Amino acid sequence: MTVNFTPGDLVRARGREWVALPAPRNGLLSLRPLSGNENDAVILDPSLEISPVSAARFDLPEDANPTVQAKAALLADALRLTLRRGAGPFRSAAQLAFEPRTYQLVPLLMALRLQVPRLLIADDVGIGKTIEAGLILRELMDRGEVDAFSVLCPPHLVDQWLIELKDRFGIEAVAVTSGTAARLERNLPNAQTLFDAYPFTVVSLDYIKAERRRDGFARACPDFVIVDEAHSCVGTHKGKQQRFDLLQGLARDPERRMILLTATPHSGDEDAFSRLLSLIDPEFGSLNFDNPKYRERLARHYVQRRRVDLINGEWDEDRAFPKHETTEYSYRLNDTHLAFQEAVLDYCFSVVSNAGDQSKDRRLAFWGTLALMRCVGSSPAAALSALRNRAAKEDDRLEPQIYDEDGDDEDAIDIEPNTLLPHDQSLQALIDQASSLLSSEDPKLQALVKSLKTILKDGANPVVFCRYLATAEHVKEFLRKAFPKLEVQSVTGELTPDERRDRVAEMGAQEGEKSVQRILVATDCLSEGINLQQLFDTVIHYDLSWNPTRHQQREGRVDRFGQPAELVRSIMMFSPDSAIDGAVLDVILRKAEEIRRATGVTVPLPDERGPVTDALMAAMLLRRGSSMNQLTLDLRLDNGIQVMETRWRDASENEKRSRARFAQNAMKPAEVAPEWNKVKALLGSPADSLQFVERSMSRFGVPLEEKRAFHLAHLHALQDSLKEKLDQRGLHGSIKLSTREPASVGATLLTRTHPLTASLAEFLLEASLDKGTLPELGIGRVGAWPTAAVTKLTRVALLRIRYKLTIHARKERLLLAEEAALVALEAGEVVATGQAARKILASEATTDLAAIARDRLISGARADLPNLLSGPLSAFIQKRGNELVEDHARLRAAAGSASRVSVDPILPPDVIGLFVLMPGEV
Repeated sequence: MTVNFTPGDLVRARGREWVALPAPRNGLLSLRPLSGNENDAVILDPSLEISPVSAARFDLPEDANPTVQAKAALLADALRLTLRRGAGPFRSAAQLAFEPRTYQLVPLLMALRLQVPRLLIADDVGIGKTIEAGLILRELMDRGEVDAFSVLCPPHLVDQWLIELKDRFGIEAVAVTSGTAARLERNLPNAQTLFDAYPFTVVSLDYIKAERRRDGFARACPDFVIVDEAHSCVGTHKGKQQRFDLLQGLARDPERRMILLTATPHSGDEDAFSRLLSLIDPEFGSLNFDNPKYRERLARHYVQRRRVDLINGEWDEDRAFPKHETTEYSYRLNDTHLAFQEAVLDYCFSVVSNAGDQSKDRRLAFWGTLALMRCVGSSPAAALSALRNRAAKEDDRLEPQIYDEDGDDEDAIDIEPNTLLPHDQSLQALIDQASSLLSSEDPKLQALVKSLKTILKDGANPVVFCRYLATAEHVKEFLRKAFPKLEVQSVTGELTPDERRDRVAEMGAQEGEKSVQRILVATDCLSEGINLQQLFDTVIHYDLSWNPTRHQQREGRVDRFGQPAELVRSIMMFSPDSAIDGAVLDVILRKAEEIRRATGVTVPLPDERGPVTDALMAAMLLRRGSSMNQLTLDLRLDNGIQVMETRWRDASENEKRSRARFAQNAMKPAEVAPEWNKVKALLGSPADSLQFVERSMSRFGVPLEEKRAFHLAHLHALQDSLKEKLDQRGLHGSIKLSTREPASVGATLLTRTHPLTASLAEFLLEASLDKGTLPELGIGRVGAWPTAAVTKLTRVALLRIRYKLTIHARKERLLLAEEAALVALEAGEVVATGQAARKILASEATTDLAAIARDRLISGARADLPNLLSGPLSAFIQKRGNELVEDHARLRAAAGSASRVSVDPILPPDVIGLFVLMPGEV
């Protein structure tokens, strides 16, 4: 006889009881041990089993071990913390390793209200777009709506995504890059693609955009895709066009869910913005959004919030972000460095004068001049490297390097450029001059040390950003001599992404109870991809970036959600004596700051860089003095600054119009917070997890050690069986635990999903269900005691309730959901549930009962249990099921025909514990 089992059914197989989970296909069973976790699940074919798989029940055994009040409360907490398949509308809440802010739930709610979620999340840098996208992904996975996904991102963000998915969401993905793809594809059958074999992937955009890979990926691509830095996929040059062709191909499938992330969606370029919107809906690329009807349509798919929107007003998230103080720090050049700069300028301008009338030759001379002057302004070390660099011509790469654009080759981001200038006697003289400057006093370094001394006194931990590798090494060595008692390290493009991450992690590994000050010298290889807010709170722009967005990215490494410091500083160094610093400040950075103040966002340089180059050259020539004014006229650069300002003013106006037109303020905190707070009450907060871990560790004779900013758990002192379980999850020795974000350096946030919390909860639950496991702990399932918390004889039932959740949509899905419930009853009537019942159970016993009295009360409760299960407990569970249906309906209220959820409780529930409380004097 064949028995059909559905998710939530109890079965007996292989000599033990299991819970049925959603199966991968018909004919198979996916089973989780009744007292185990999701990682212990197995898939079996009933037809191949020696003993038939049969239906099972979970009854409270006659010989269940008795326990005392404190251990009964501990068991209730352990049960609550082991459950991962929540029944509420936020199915993912039990899987998260962090506490999301309320505002970060808005994109999730928007996604749940769409038949096919397609969103453009355009929040500011540091607000948490990765978290917002991850919440959508985790939720849809836990609803059974996503079986496979791909995250597409620039190559330097691949590792960051892998870490965030694993650490925050418990999702193990694989990287698909030029360095990993061949290994992953090795030994795969011809009919199987890499994306069939590995359903969870983080893919380098620059690897997959190539035409020979693009078409294959489009055929194998999962139907859920996250695209990070989506604005980098809509430009017109070759690399961006390839990325756009890739995404456009994916977007043609109307069933594909796509989440696009960018901090700069518009940037003043209407055409690029239209292309970006067309990836959500092809119509959005051509609609006139001055029409309110179309704006309303777009608002369902588009969310864009500045930090100020969240700090002020209803969201009141001021505590989530630090204050930001920006200052300029000027220094003077000495005669030697000034003479070197003027010699380089004279040489460059002579090359420009001899470039002839050919526009290409002249443009190359301009780029070479600007590239060399950047190096000169950076450091003598960078200048020397650029002057010596005689590599083959790479004129197509020189302009993007000058303006700090994100290129396909991220490893070259901090290499000194080949300036393409002719090698002659004059150039050799400059090389000799630069070499001699390396051993002379450097006014820029002296100014850096002076600025550092001021902020270090206030306890700051700065990151010093340099443009070039040679400069970073030059600065690091100088600072090590200037601050011998501080830890000074550097991170440059010479390190692999893993080595960069390890170098940063090592700087925090020595943190103990006392605060350790540190200085990190970095190039722009670190301006994206690795978050630094837990270790650093200050950014010094040792070299000015010529891309305002790059300045924002540098500062965004420390000025972001989760920064523990109340104040973040950024210091911009420049010399009024430097022709190049002055030109960049006047032409680019101060104009960018004006736009930022007007619009609230940083607008990148206009895509047309010709006027920018002309304006910078004109500014330098004018600063050089009257002898260069004629050259300015000859080269027709006199209107360069005016053209540049016109282009940027237009971009700024477009951005302001876009902000006003697409402001996303429709969803209010009151729509988000109540549902999430319900979930938190059911699942427990980090403080609840800490209380559970403290009590559990004490039961094992190894109490937590409280420190200034964290707790220490000495795992090495635990018994061997538990140590082995923890070691399998990567926990050993003594570990630091924090109960609030951001966690202190070297500590991890203690939530319900933390391996220590989960392992202890599973271990204690198993000890209660299996009498042979750790009987010395005394974690029993029945008990009786007097307490001041009740005035009448009260029975408290600890239940594990399973529900069958049916998602009624285009593809109907049947899911398993579980909840832990405490129900207090007086005379057969429910008098308290949830937190109220938990408070009753947690109230200390006033005295011990004699064994004979205890056993009599337990026997009476057990005898009445069938009546309770068929009467008040059944009614409570049915009522809870109806509440869950209403909760799901509220969150799925949608435009169009939204999916519907039905919730069917599985009766009877599992009675994990039954406790009798009698009135007792205090």
